[in-house]
Amino acid sequence: MYSNDSLVTRSEPMNKVLRNTYWLLSLTIVWSAVIATFATVAQLPYPNIFVVLIGFYGLMFLTEKNRDNAMGLVFTFAFTGFTGYVLGTILNLYIGAGMGFAIAQALGGTAVTFLGLSMYATTTKRDLSFLNGMMFVGFFVIVAAMIANIFLGMTMLSLAISGMFVVFSSAAILLTTQSIVRGGETNYISATITLYVSIYNLFLSLLQLIGFLGSDD
Repeated sequence: MYSNDSLVTRSEPMNKVLRNTYWLLSLTIVWSAVIATFATVAQLPYPNIFVVLIGFYGLMFLTEKNRDNAMGLVFTFAFTGFTGYVLGTILNLYIGAGMGFAIAQALGGTAVTFLGLSMYATTTKRDLSFLNGMMFVGFFVIVAAMIANIFLGMTMLSLAISGMFVVFSSAAILLTTQSIVRGGETNYISATITLYVSIYNLFLSLLQLIGFLGSDD
């Protein structure tokens, strides 16, 4: 059996990773919001799809590649700044369509969902690792649905994909947070990127769902 002193000692590194993760996550969200606001006010154009893909996956790869050194922080802010720019151009479409209400509701829904999931993951004694298998299957289902919809162009399928992203992102938040608490994730840069991407996708998915439900079409 472990003594109380032993438990405290083991929890210290976990608490440090969690604090560092939430601190960096807060900074990146603020930074991303600033860039998104600038892109929205300046009405910057949505970048070429290849630029989006290269920027998103390229910067995310470089961040993970350098997660153990100072350049990891540089690429973290480069990645979140780039995604903030892309987000700003998307928000312009909703504002231009008179659906600013959807942005506010999606933002509120994302905040409430993240806080609720984080609180649950940090306090529950239940092992959430079973979500790994569900996410593995869910990833391929989402990819298959996205590829199919390129050719089908079905609105309802797009909404179904957004719904799946909500579930997938929520599961990722739960798993990542509990992994930090239980010592499975020890790198705060990796944890921050995972949580940031999950929040980003969660917001965009809720935005699409709310925008569709609130539209007059």
